[in-house]
Amino acid sequence: MSNADIRRLDREIRHTNKKLEAVRRGELWPLSGRERRAMARAAASGTYRLARGRSTGRAEQQLESTTSAAEMRLTAELNALHGERQRLITEAARAKAAKKSSGWW
Repeated sequence: MSNADIRRLDREIRHTNKKLEAVRRGELWPLSGRERRAMARAAASGTYRLARGRSTGRAEQQLESTTSAAEMRLTAELNALHGERQRLITEAARAKAAKKSSGWW
């Protein structure tokens, strides 16, 4: 496990953090296709109901639930990346310790 692997994971972690912050700001670019379609459907439904003079509560709730689902997905992805990074670091440390203790002074 080389430093290149750890750097690659660090880059992925930074990218995922940017996505998570963008979702929290209400931006749509980090959403998956399914999530984008759900947001568009909820927005269209809310617009239609608003034009008819009806409550938009359900559409707003759908928008919020889709946003929170995207946040949960990105948070889980971030946790997995951090776990993988820690595994690589631990594995590299074990390899280094084994090499040092092999008697090669």
